[in-house]
Amino acid sequence: MSDIMFACVHNAGRSQMAAAFFNVHATQDGMKGISAGTNPASEVHGVVRDIMLEKNIDLSHIQPVKLTPELAKTCSTIVTMGCGETCPYVPGVKIIDWKITDPKNKPIDEAREIRDEIENKIKEFIAENNY
Repeated sequence: MSDIMFACVHNAGRSQMAAAFFNVHATQDGMKGISAGTNPASEVHGVVRDIMLEKNIDLSHIQPVKLTPELAKTCSTIVTMGCGETCPYVPGVKIIDWKITDPKNKPIDEAREIRDEIENKIKEFIAENNY
């Protein structure tokens, strides 16, 4: 099985949450969620680390990663987070775009709403694709 890529510009918020939730909720052996960004930040946003800990998911050890064509080739699907970045074109890789607000610099209550929206979309995505 190949990986599912969750991508956004900085790889410091939405895509990190999506990959973490995918790895928690996916039931099919061999499926793994990974994340990357076209212009990765130096670290995951503090508010994202905090709100994910509320769900018992620790992102403190995660480092944002650059989205490269080579990394994209390892994936069967790339899910972008509505940030308008241009992903590398990889023949045979399906690209899906989710319009999700960036939690960066948002009050914690808004960041929690974004987190919960991402978790719900991940659950739907897994159910629709039998992951």
